[in-house]
Amino acid sequence: MFHHVKELQFDARVSKPDPRFAALLLEQFGGGNGELKAAMQYFVQAFAARQPFPDKYDLLMDIATEEFSHLEIVGATITMLLDGVNGELKNAAEANPITKLNGKSAKENLIHEALVNPQFLTLTGGGPALTNSQGVPWTGAYVNANGDLTVDLRSDIAAESRAKIVYEYLLQFTDDPHVQDTLRFLMTREVAHFQMFSAALETIQPNFPPGVLQGDPRFTHEYFNMSNGADTRGPWNEGQGPWAEGEQWEYIEDPIKHVIDTMGEANHKPSGTSRSQKDVQRLDKEMSKQRSEEIKSMLPKGENQWSSYPQNDAPRPKSK
Repeated sequence: MFHHVKELQFDARVSKPDPRFAALLLEQFGGGNGELKAAMQYFVQAFAARQPFPDKYDLLMDIATEEFSHLEIVGATITMLLDGVNGELKNAAEANPITKLNGKSAKENLIHEALVNPQFLTLTGGGPALTNSQGVPWTGAYVNANGDLTVDLRSDIAAESRAKIVYEYLLQFTDDPHVQDTLRFLMTREVAHFQMFSAALETIQPNFPPGVLQGDPRFTHEYFNMSNGADTRGPWNEGQGPWAEGEQWEYIEDPIKHVIDTMGEANHKPSGTSRSQKDVQRLDKEMSKQRSEEIKSMLPKGENQWSSYPQNDAPRPKSK
């Protein structure tokens, strides 16, 4: 059950109208990395987590709801940045209401926005639209929800990273101190959410590789040198890297020769790891059983009910 509180989570303010920046800020209202995308992504992901992982459901719903709060902050800021536009557009009896805007700069800004993004003003009349800064409509295709928490939480960490950097870029395009305060608040909450999702992922063990099935040991440790010229080496292609002790990367210096020699990898033997195909099959079975039992143990037998009234239980992550 949602309950709207009229006070904003952060006191959104602007010093003066700025139609150009209002158009840029649409990126965080209806864009692919914006607040609505985040809210809907976490909201949708939460359904699959509700009964098997009620603690993660609580996390996802809390952050989704906060993202809706952020959407309201962004929408309010856009509306205030367009202050005066709606009133002038409502003056339909005048031949050219835009001429009543104060100052040459304000008129030129509005004309510019009407030319590069006509729908922003002609359809919304001075309010935010569910589009990005280029007028492309918001779409559910922005939402990533795979039904596996180790996958979804990684998608969420990436989403918060992208949203954070967009706010960082937006800060370069406004000198309004009030708007900058709002953007810094929103940017910082992306950092906080990043940490929350990272911490939640760590409570799911093991969580690599994502999902249930293990990788084929013949191919997991291979790094293919797929470019000519000077080569670079680092922990992503040499030494132990992220692998367990005793394991290491297998650097394929000449991919063409390697593919020919191994008959298209069909005859390639595992290298860099002691894990065998039998080990993988055993781990696949163990992980499949573990994940299946985790979910089944949390689901009721027979009749099912989404909520209890009142709902007082506050589940915590299971200790491993």
